[in-house]
Order: sequence, then structure tokens, then C-alpha cells
Amino acid sequence: MARIAGLTVFDPYGDAVGRVRDVVSRPRDGGPPHVVGLIAELPMRRRVFLPIGRVLSIDADAVALGTGIVNLRRFERRMGEILVLEDLLDRQVTIVETGAGATVVDLAMESDRSGEWTLTRVAVREHTGRLTRRGHLHQLDWDEVSGLVGRPMAQGTAALLAVLEDMRPADLANVLQDMPDARRNEVAAALDDERLADVLGELPEHDQVGILTALDRDRAADVLEEMDPDDAADLLAELPKPDREELLGLMEPDEASPVRQLLAYQPGTAGSVMTSEPIVLTPDSTVAEALARVREPQLHPAVAAQVFVARAPMSTPTGRYLGVVHFQQLLREPPASMLGGIVDKGIDPLLPSTPLSEVTQRMATYNLVGIAVVDDLDRLVGAVTVDDVLDHLLPRDWRDRDAEARSGG
Repeated sequence: MARIAGLTVFDPYGDAVGRVRDVVSRPRDGGPPHVVGLIAELPMRRRVFLPIGRVLSIDADAVALGTGIVNLRRFERRMGEILVLEDLLDRQVTIVETGAGATVVDLAMESDRSGEWTLTRVAVREHTGRLTRRGHLHQLDWDEVSGLVGRPMAQGTAALLAVLEDMRPADLANVLQDMPDARRNEVAAALDDERLADVLGELPEHDQVGILTALDRDRAADVLEEMDPDDAADLLAELPKPDREELLGLMEPDEASPVRQLLAYQPGTAGSVMTSEPIVLTPDSTVAEALARVREPQLHPAVAAQVFVARAPMSTPTGRYLGVVHFQQLLREPPASMLGGIVDKGIDPLLPSTPLSEVTQRMATYNLVGIAVVDDLDRLVGAVTVDDVLDHLLPRDWRDRDAEARSGG
């Protein structure tokens, strides 16, 4: 069943409906749980319930539905239901025959002649007590293992993380919002710093704060260092000032400096929403050099859509700002051409104090993906990108699934 996660769900017409994220089962007296359906994630991160009776087939590559009708109501777990992948993978259990402790590594479900699906088999790895030796892998019937249902037992996160590892940060953030706070914090803490930083940027502010404050202070500072400075500043702005200053003090000075600068700007201005790390090159840089920078995989698409040209130094605040070269212009020019000869000087940059309403109007007027922000000395201090604007135009709780449910979404 661990291999079900991520499979594409197709309707009878061959159109993709979504991807499987979990399997829902219900306990019963005197036997293993019934499988009642799948949880599928649709576009726009909505998770819905697919009754198992509507599933025509499940194979190694896809899940096929027997009907094109899908209830779009957001899935909500009912009392007593077991989410197989979230609740049972990596669970600490006991082998009944030997009394040995073991860890659940997978489960199997089977259907009978009536088409009813049941959790039948459990794959567990026996604990050895020796760090250098892996325990034996056993395939057992459901009733040969104790601790699978009833009072929750300690459940690790390794297998669950393996299921979630290929998700985009926004999708993983969506899954975390469905978990109880303690489980959410446990899974988040098990992510590496860079992955957790990406996921935090996709969560509503209250979840960001909850996860960050559950980490120890040194780890929290490390995660903040991996975040984009503007995202880190937005998160720190939600904390009490003493906590904010403590975390900034634990960050590396060169990582904390741009975050402090962003926190100093007034909310609702270009300075408060901009990124302080756009692509900046000098006018004697070549088109080939600019394209190499644009291709760097860690860059967000909106940041990589243009190269800002300024006098040295190239880190913000730079020397005098000269203009911008858009990605499409780079593709039209010979690789050896210098940026100073093709720079666009026709769009006036913003000041950090420019109100967000004016920023939005300027970007819409000129169909811009990004626009420069300069200080009083005409030095580039950052850039506002379209994703920054969208984040601040949408309702404050637009990432909050609970808020969407309350509004009937």
C-alpha cells in the first residue's frame, strides 16, 4: 500500500482526476479493518474522498475509477477512521507469537468476491537492539500483530517521509495542515533545513509560527537562514520582539542582515514585500553569464525572469542602478554581447516607501514580472516580483485550509 501514494487517478474517459495521498479504513469487531476509500488530491490542493466502490482497478501505475462523478467536498476524517499511510507506516508494534517489538514498513489490502476490501497483511521489521544489524522482515496476518489499532503507540516518521518526499512544498504543506499539531511538528522537525524552509513558505502564518516555535532555537535559526530573506522576515514579524531578536542573534550575521533590513520597512510598502536577493550583474557581464545565472535551479521563476544591471558591488545595496534585462531579451542576443549595451532603462524603479497599491498598478501597467527597488542614492536594494504582490493582495488567511472550509470552499 505504500506504493499507492502518488499514483494518478483516472476517470473512465482517461482524464487525470488527481493523485492518491492515503487510504481510509474503519476498524471492525472480530477482524481487520475494512478499506472504505482513497484520499485523492485534486488540482488547487483540495483533498477529497473516493469511495472504494467507485474504484475500478488499482495497478502499479494508476488508479482507475468506474465513474466520472467525484464529490468535491473536502475530505474530513470521521471518528475512528484510520489513515493507513499516515497512521500505520512506521508504527511501533509487537509480534504476537514471539512478543518481539517491530516497526511497520508496509501493509496489504485484498478484496473478496463481493468486492469488499480489507487490510489483511502487515510487513514488519523486527527490532534487533543492535545498531549495526537490521532486523528480519516478516509478512504477517493482521491478527498476528498487536498495537495496530486502539490507543496510539509511538509512530516514527521515516516511512511517512518516504511517502511524502516527492511532493512539492505546497502539496506537503497542504498535508501538514491536515495533521494534528503534535504530529505536524514531528514530521516538520524530521525534514532537512532546506526542505522545511520551502514548506514553511507555503503555510499560513499561524502554522509557520507553531512549527518554528516547536523547534529548538538553534535549529529554528538554521531553518530561517535557508528561507528567502523576505519569507524569513514575514515569519519573524509574527513573533514577539524578544523571540525575534533572539533568533536573529542566532543566525549567521550575513544571513540575518538582509532580514533585519526588510523588517525595518513599513508594512504595505515595496520595501516590506521585496526580495533582497534578485539576480544582479555588472554592465560588462555577458549574455552568456546572465543566462547561466538564470538557469540556477534554486531560483524562483519570477526572480529568474530578469537580470538587474548595476555598478559593483553586486550584492544589495549595490552600486548605482542602471536598468534591467528581461529573460526574453537575453534569448535574442548573441552570447558574447554585454549587458550594458542591451539594458532597458525605460521603467523607473520603485522606492522602498512606495505603497503596495502603486506597486501593483505599475506592474500591471507594464506587464512586469519583477521591478527594481532603489534607495535615495539610486542603489538597488531589492526587487518586487509578481508572487510577492499576489501574496499580499490575497486575503491574509488564503493558505489556511480551515478558513476555506469555514467559507464553504
